Amino acid sequence: MTTDHNVHSTELDNPVDIELNKPSKSRFLFLLGFFGFFIFAWSGCYNLYEHKFQKNDGITVPDNTLYDPKYK
Repeated sequence: MTTDHNVHSTELDNPVDIELNKPSKSRFLFLLGFFGFFIFAWSGCYNLYEHKFQKNDGITVPDNTLYDPKYK
């Protein structure tokens, strides 16, 4: 009795599988990395813009904390 395991285990090639098409896999990984980096950089810039320094001239500074302190 001979059993041939290859008869029942034939795999079909899926044209959508990126493992079978190396240029498609390379393009996908490049675009994934590029857009991932782009979104990361854009969100960092947006966060810096939202939390930017706001000048406030209404603050009174005590005289003893100035660059040239004035003591009583």
